[in-house]
Amino acid sequence: MTVATGIQWCDDTINPTMGCDGCELWQPERGTKVCYAGVDHERRAGHPGYAPSFSHVSLFPGRTARIARTRDLSGTTRLAKPWLDGLPRMIFVSDMSDALSKDVPFAYLEAEIVGPATSGAGRRHRWLWLTKRPSRMAVFSNWLRERHVAWPENLWAGTSVTDARNTNRLEHLSRVGDENTTRFVSLEPQREWIDIEPWLNRLDWVIQGGQSGRAARPFELEWARRTRGACGRAVVAYFLKQLGRAPIDNGGSLRLRDPHGGDWVEWPADLRVRQFPHSTHASKPEEGPR
Repeated sequence: MTVATGIQWCDDTINPTMGCDGCELWQPERGTKVCYAGVDHERRAGHPGYAPSFSHVSLFPGRTARIARTRDLSGTTRLAKPWLDGLPRMIFVSDMSDALSKDVPFAYLEAEIVGPATSGAGRRHRWLWLTKRPSRMAVFSNWLRERHVAWPENLWAGTSVTDARNTNRLEHLSRVGDENTTRFVSLEPQREWIDIEPWLNRLDWVIQGGQSGRAARPFELEWARRTRGACGRAVVAYFLKQLGRAPIDNGGSLRLRDPHGGDWVEWPADLRVRQFPHSTHASKPEEGPR
């Protein structure tokens, strides 16, 4: 499954697995079903390319090898995403799954993620692997190290943090890879104020975004301003992805035409910031147009 995506911080998505063990956004037994991947699986479960159900984590070998062979985008322009101009192809690994779910074998992850990323074709791209299970990603990283396999420099390690109680994920993320590893956090969907400043010295990139969907919780634009400011002081690249369906600015609702709040033309000018780490491992950000 190779998908050219509307997700603002990447060109494509790829899923070597489909389905997930669940997280704070997907707990059907508690009536929590706000994960877009889970909702999509409920509609399409059993269709070609999908798991039988979202809770049935399924393996789809060969997908990452196929996308690795797609053309290099380094130096090219992206008319729809000008902030990506000049960068290599940016591939989001596991937007419809969590490949670190407990029953996915490490040998499979090495063959289906590390192998394609380090292949002759795959080295041309950047692979952005996001998980809510960075503790297992850290164990996988150590498993590779014991086999004398280095974490690829073009495989960025990321975790999602959606509320303050999950910031401990950043501790686990810091144990992934080595000194050449680019680490990032996705604060999306952010549902309350999350102070990540204590961890910024261990991160290279921060993505932030409000919640979409009919039951979206409010996203205070002050959260974005505070996080952007902290990233600026720490010299960490900052990327505001979307304001969500229910943005709040100075106590009032901000009405947007885009239901996801992802069109930055509609935003206050000071929040139009979409930066990337300058290179595979860099301390200074590279800005897109503002």
